[in-house]
Amino acid sequence: MEERKNGTESKLQLLQRRIRAFPDFPKRGIVFRDICPILKDPNALTAVTDLFEQHVTTNHWEADLIVGLDARGFLFGPLLAQRLGVGFVMVRKKGKLPGATVSVAYDLEYGKAEAEIQEDAVAPGQKVVLLDDLLATGGTLFAACELMKKQGAEIQGCMVVIELTELKAIVQVPGPDPAQWTRL
Repeated sequence: MEERKNGTESKLQLLQRRIRAFPDFPKRGIVFRDICPILKDPNALTAVTDLFEQHVTTNHWEADLIVGLDARGFLFGPLLAQRLGVGFVMVRKKGKLPGATVSVAYDLEYGKAEAEIQEDAVAPGQKVVLLDDLLATGGTLFAACELMKKQGAEIQGCMVVIELTELKAIVQVPGPDPAQWTRL
């Protein structure tokens, strides 16, 4: 990745140093990756937005909307959407959105859940980029991709800050080819 002037760390190295690990949270056997230090550091927050923007433009993705996943995708998604001059929509946990919704059930690393989007949030044929903080087992991103398919959206790509590569979830998500992914 691009090095900063004066020989300091790259944007990617900055982000990697900001991510903390908390063993046995939220339950025994899970290692929680905490992105709060990225949010606290304006340079790190700018770096993550820069890297996402760079990936979208380098891959020539044409996005009409950035789709952020509940809840930490809501932190990075609007920043990227504003940078790209496009809209932002939310995929939320069931029962959190007003009005008519479309939903999909899915499995989590430590349970089951349901995701939903407002019925009129994405129009058929709109090009979307999905964004979240972490890819673990792929359940949430899988559900979001399924919601986009139900809406008739064209998935341009999926982006995450962190991928737990040992879980090999990337091959299970029914979105774009894994080569079209960004994981910082």
